[in-house]
Amino acid sequence: MGMLHNLADLLKIKKDKMTILVLGLNNSGKSTIVNHFKKSNEQSAIMVPTVGFEQQQFYSMGVTIKAIDMSGATRYRNLWETRFKTCQGIIYVIDSSDYMRFVVVKDELEALLQHPDLMNRNIPILFYGNKSDCEDALSSVKIAAALGLENIKEKPWHICSSNAVSGEGLEEGVQWLVQHIRYAMLNSHDGAKLKAHSKNK
Repeated sequence: MGMLHNLADLLKIKKDKMTILVLGLNNSGKSTIVNHFKKSNEQSAIMVPTVGFEQQQFYSMGVTIKAIDMSGATRYRNLWETRFKTCQGIIYVIDSSDYMRFVVVKDELEALLQHPDLMNRNIPILFYGNKSDCEDALSSVKIAAALGLENIKEKPWHICSSNAVSGEGLEEGVQWLVQHIRYAMLNSHDGAKLKAHSKNK
């Protein structure tokens, strides 16, 4: 029976919507990445900088994903935290050729990880080392080292090189994220049932 319950839970999760925040500094390629996942007849031919935030929807691995594309401009970054409570996963986009701003990227990442709405939650984080086609782009290994990603112990994370224009690396990353959100949601559901069972004893 336990296996059947777990299977039913997984099937339910597959039907659920997942809310993902798409974060990163301005001009890192966030909107272009989200645009890639939309249906071909819904894709924008010309990308413009996001003002505040934009909400988009696409499908991956049988899941409806609500992607909230948050502006990375300095004056809008304080809006990121208003969405922390309702997200199940995070995509953090990094311009792999703009290493002069890696200090800013790292500061914003640390602020995110220490925020009370995220600090104690097992939220998966997918990092895209975007613009990997640029001649001076850093590899995922070097980006991870520069940002100290190995210090993230409480949350599952993954980094992959990507090219938002060609789509290289994007599918791999989102598949990883969806799988880990499913796992986190299932564990959270099982944990809630265990707590309820303990209270009823």
